[in-house]
Amino acid sequence: MGTAHLTINLHALASNWRALDAKTKVETGAVVKADAYGLGAGPVSATLAEEGVRQFFVAAAEEGAAVREAVGPKPQIFVFSGFMEGDNGLHYADNLIPLINSPEQYKRLRQAMPDRPFGVQLNSGMNRLGLDPADWAELRPEMEANSPVVVMSHLACADEPDNPMNQQQLKAFREMTDGVTAPRSLAATGGTMLGSEFHFDFCRPGIGLYGGMPFAEAKPVVAIDLPVIQVRPVDVGETVGYGNSWIARRPSRIATVAAGYADGLHRAIGGGIDVFFGNQPCPVVGRISMDLITVDVTDLPEDPKRLRILNGHQTVDDLAEAAGTIGYEILTSLGARYSRGYVE
Repeated sequence: MGTAHLTINLHALASNWRALDAKTKVETGAVVKADAYGLGAGPVSATLAEEGVRQFFVAAAEEGAAVREAVGPKPQIFVFSGFMEGDNGLHYADNLIPLINSPEQYKRLRQAMPDRPFGVQLNSGMNRLGLDPADWAELRPEMEANSPVVVMSHLACADEPDNPMNQQQLKAFREMTDGVTAPRSLAATGGTMLGSEFHFDFCRPGIGLYGGMPFAEAKPVVAIDLPVIQVRPVDVGETVGYGNSWIARRPSRIATVAAGYADGLHRAIGGGIDVFFGNQPCPVVGRISMDLITVDVTDLPEDPKRLRILNGHQTVDDLAEAAGTIGYEILTSLGARYSRGYVE
């Protein structure tokens, strides 16, 4: 096998959803945008639907088709980007529900498809998507008369429990939505962890389902096995990789594995990250290049055939920290070159 292999544990994914669901007394949906954070919207959505998920969220209408095919006709599929130009055919075909973000989107929806169900997204302070308070106040009577399916907003700092922004947004959301008859939703993974006052009518976790922070108890969902192409001896004083960034301080054995930044293992990860032979860590040495990573396997009793970079010992958040980024980016960057397998 010449390419790295991605194993996605759907059993762990389902377990993470159940654990997050158990933290609330309300319904729990699932965010499956960006091809379920790079792990495959079809298999992931089908697994979650079997667990009982009835609200799914995607970023754009084009992403909805794979989810609809996986979950069948009954669950609701919401589109964060709302009703975009030219969306009507796509929304209509797959029975997707746009989350309206602006007066223009609402007007467009009412003109194109006046009978379509819709949700409302409000800007409670993040200033990214959603109706501003003044626009919502103006449109609210008409929108409520047309029975929105959900009224929701999104927290900017939910992964920092003590950040005052959380209470500020909670207060703003309550003020904007007091008295609405539609179900309300504010919490993604971080908000689910903040406690019941943030839960409203349903939560919609994303990253926590896939094994990422801020859900510290999450089971790892992804494992990555890297095939070893070659193992070579390197003498003291010899260098490995671009820029001579690593120098051997002892007689070493260096394994070159088939993966790199083209596979989402960012060039910035570099030092401080290990790959594993069973439970034994082996340090990554030299720079990560496009298709290759070099690893010091001197301490192994034998030349390995494959090494694992993501496992129970080293998480997406460990890789992210080494790269100066977040687990979301690591997951969604795992490229198309991997062979993939699902554990059910």
